[in-house]
Amino acid sequence: MAPSTYFLLISLLALATSQAIASDPSPLQDFCVADIHSPVKVNGFVCKDPMAVNANDFFKEANLDKPRDTMKSKVGSNVTLINVMQLPGLNTLGISLARIDYAPLGQNPPHTHPRATEILTVLEGTLYVGFVTSNTDNGNKLFTKVLKKGDMFVFPQGLIHFQFNPVHDKPAVAIAALSSQNPGAITIANAVFGSKPPISDDILAKAFQVQKGTIDWLQAQFWENNHN
Repeated sequence: MAPSTYFLLISLLALATSQAIASDPSPLQDFCVADIHSPVKVNGFVCKDPMAVNANDFFKEANLDKPRDTMKSKVGSNVTLINVMQLPGLNTLGISLARIDYAPLGQNPPHTHPRATEILTVLEGTLYVGFVTSNTDNGNKLFTKVLKKGDMFVFPQGLIHFQFNPVHDKPAVAIAALSSQNPGAITIANAVFGSKPPISDDILAKAFQVQKGTIDWLQAQFWENNHN
């Protein structure tokens, strides 16, 4: 085999392997209901004894048809996430779901899901949504769209994205499906200005090109989590 052909095959194998391990592991049996309380630590959760599994392991009375309270949220939104922690039957299945309620002029602020792509469907109202690409020589490109009831939009895995209700007198509701049993969420402002312990204000002042006093003020704010 020619060295160039061998190198190409090795490269393709490495690429395929990286793709295979870049998302939730595929199931090797019909199901692997999470044993949430097991002391064994693995990437995900160990399987509950199949003989002890019952229909309730795949069921949750989630009440996702009922509006959530958005008035107590500083950003005017409330995210109700159903992942493997709430529904053990999701373990190894690579999927989860969230209902997002938006107050008038409320937003789900810029955030990322490090382990999942998201597809959003608007159930009620109007949403202005968007995501930003990773760093390129031409900067970070913003993709945005105004969504009406019944519209859908995809946010690629790991990219910063947001949703905003631009209507001042009507709430909005959306359902999001995510391609991981545990997608994770990193809200940008919370992570940068609300970490514990805090990131050095010298670092942030230089990164954002502002005075340290501005950073100190931002770090003194209460950075709430709108995910329930």
